[in-house]
Amino acid sequence: MLTVAIIGRPNVGKSTLFNRLVGKKLAIVHDQPGVTRDRKMAPAQFKDLELQLIDTAGYEYSTTDNMESRMWTQTQMAIADADVCLFLFDARAGVQPYDEVFADLVRRTEKPIILLANKCEGQRLENGIYEAYKLGLGEPIVFSAEHGIGFTDLYLELLKAQETKDKREKEEKKVVALGKIPEDFEPQQDNRPIQVAFVGRPNVGKSTLVNALLGDERMLTGPEAGMTRDAITTEWQWQGHKFNLVDTAGLRRQAKVTNSLEKMSVESTIYAANMAQVVVLVLDADAVLDKQDLTIARKVIDEGRALVIAVNKWDIANRQEALDKLNYKLETSLTQVAGVPTVTISALKKQGLDKLMRAILKVYERWNLRIPTAPLNQWFADVQQQNPAPLGKNKRRIKLKYITQAKSRPPSFYIFSSNPEGLPESYLRYLTNSLRDTFNMGGIPLRITIRKADNPYADKK
Repeated sequence: MLTVAIIGRPNVGKSTLFNRLVGKKLAIVHDQPGVTRDRKMAPAQFKDLELQLIDTAGYEYSTTDNMESRMWTQTQMAIADADVCLFLFDARAGVQPYDEVFADLVRRTEKPIILLANKCEGQRLENGIYEAYKLGLGEPIVFSAEHGIGFTDLYLELLKAQETKDKREKEEKKVVALGKIPEDFEPQQDNRPIQVAFVGRPNVGKSTLVNALLGDERMLTGPEAGMTRDAITTEWQWQGHKFNLVDTAGLRRQAKVTNSLEKMSVESTIYAANMAQVVVLVLDADAVLDKQDLTIARKVIDEGRALVIAVNKWDIANRQEALDKLNYKLETSLTQVAGVPTVTISALKKQGLDKLMRAILKVYERWNLRIPTAPLNQWFADVQQQNPAPLGKNKRRIKLKYITQAKSRPPSFYIFSSNPEGLPESYLRYLTNSLRDTFNMGGIPLRITIRKADNPYADKK
């Protein structure tokens, strides 16, 4: 696989090219410069080439410790990881001073560079293309990421880069001495990664938490609220388990989301949460489960995802007050899913991270739970004996015959009855809570549907 970093100054079309190669709109594209801030990675199949793409922030020079300098650090990491860099410039605007400064910095890395004169659709732009030669990056490819111009030339250049990489790796293998397999070697298990999305309000420490888990400054962080805009996925392993960790943009109250860019960030976050298997709701210890947190938690449950609550900044919190407020809110405002695992952490000081991962694995196991038919129906008989179903609309007692699990992820059940009409919601909640308590399924949504049982004598006269 060839690792390809897409680089250039802001608003030259890097994310458009990233989305085009991936085949999905994974990166937010907007007319406003500087939308991309983090490194965003995704695999891509470009004809017969397997690529690992890295979308990067646009280069803006800064000597102080501000957002621009941290964005440049992220871009430097992407260049260091890449086998080849795609350097984009806007052919319509021509070569700009930042293009020249950035080109000089990239040349010093000695990484292979493919120069793309982007936005060449519609008219001849000889001047902008000829100007590109002063960047010292070789001959530019006439290109349009949006309109699909120049992709054949790009493929041929990437193919050369892949052949060069294969040749280099082959030479490296020749000089590596053959040795014995280490005693602690364990073969890689063929298990699919668990998709874990980290969501919450802006500036609660989601990116800092993901960086702490990875042990790397993978996500751009800082005191500014709303730092993350795209949902960024990173592959990771912990104690033999594979994960895809998804850092997301902060979710503010819907009434406060006004500009189109923030709306796109919110949509990216919601999509990431809906595609996840486990969602970690990150809270600020000084403001646990406020109205917006509860709104997010309810959406996670409604979508059928497993939920874990991580209370961050615990090292500087008023702990007893935070715990009392958290427990009260869980008991009174999040009643539709009892037993949500809550973990106190400090992402900045890397405290409580193992507890968090154990909670994620436990709730993921519950989310996948399939209960055998015998114990399930034994519970069903016992629970009805303790508290029989009430009378229905026709003043006859509702007879609930049997229960079966339809699926897992999340666990969903059918209860069959000959006269299910009029079963009160309160009794359905009673069954749901009893089922959750009996089979230890806290923190996950349970779905129970009442269905009418077939009457074997209905067609007989």
